[in-house]
Amino acid sequence: MIERDDVDGVAVVRLSHGKVNALDIELLDAITETFGDLARSDIRATVLTGSGPAFSAGVDLRRLTGGGDGYVTRFLDGLADAFEAVFRMPQPVVAAVNGHAIAGGCVFACACDWRAMADGNGRVGVPELAVGVPFPTVPLEIMRFAVGSAALPGLVYGADTYRPAEARTRRLIDEVIPADTLMDRAISVAKELSGDRIPAATFRLTKQQLRRDTLAAIERKRPLDDADVLAAWTDPATLAWIDAYMARVTGG
Repeated sequence: MIERDDVDGVAVVRLSHGKVNALDIELLDAITETFGDLARSDIRATVLTGSGPAFSAGVDLRRLTGGGDGYVTRFLDGLADAFEAVFRMPQPVVAAVNGHAIAGGCVFACACDWRAMADGNGRVGVPELAVGVPFPTVPLEIMRFAVGSAALPGLVYGADTYRPAEARTRRLIDEVIPADTLMDRAISVAKELSGDRIPAATFRLTKQQLRRDTLAAIERKRPLDDADVLAAWTDPATLAWIDAYMARVTGG
């Protein structure tokens, strides 16, 4: 489900869960546990990547629509915990986006400090509204942090996905890298941010300063919004819309 290798003090965390690393409760719990352990460790930095054709293709929609209200409630809690575990990491986190990073996959990339993506046919974006679901507080605020408040409505309302070059112009990606050098570049950036070019302690404090307002906004807004989000995600009309969306995109 999650594979880890350490390279010169950098933890390489690879999502390896099914064909496209779709997000379900089990994977989310594993991400939260892994990043919690890393945050308490003496690791210099982390590279987050995927396996196969995808970084992560987002929520496992079949599990979501078939699991009942209890599954959706647990899923949304686990989703928030996993996003925050990556976003709150004190050490540098670099995303090596090896392929598709859709919806929650895009948010996980945007929770990282630097995002390098393999050149190719992979797509990045947040099509949640087209899928039929509103954003919970945590992913919405992480996206606001990553792309800025001015750009966020266009990405959210557009509900589209983008090839690497356009994703970079939209601030979803920082660099587009040949696929065969992606991991080398990601590890190099991770080292630069954790002592090779920037003192590690200086980076950690600056990261804390940069993210403080977003974390405060999450704490303030979750009680205001997440009950309505849960109601929307469990509404039969929403689940019917998701089923219709899956039928359109899969041809079935």
